[in-house]
Amino acid sequence: MRKQVIEYGGEPVGIVVPDENRLKFIAVKFHVIDLDEQRFGSADEVKVAIHDHLARSRAANPAHA
Repeated sequence: MRKQVIEYGGEPVGIVVPDENRLKFIAVKFHVIDLDEQRFGSADEVKVAIHDHLARSRAANPAHA
């Protein structure tokens, strides 16, 4: 495991760093801050979590979608 930039929609939104045999997500964009410091098994899991988080945010607040 190594640190890696995580992009979503072509934009860097955070990084993952190895932490306790997992990857800890460090958010650098406000719209994904709720996922900051969560741990994941892979970079792909982070991207799925970002997608799900943003979909929930859009559904909860359709005026800002």
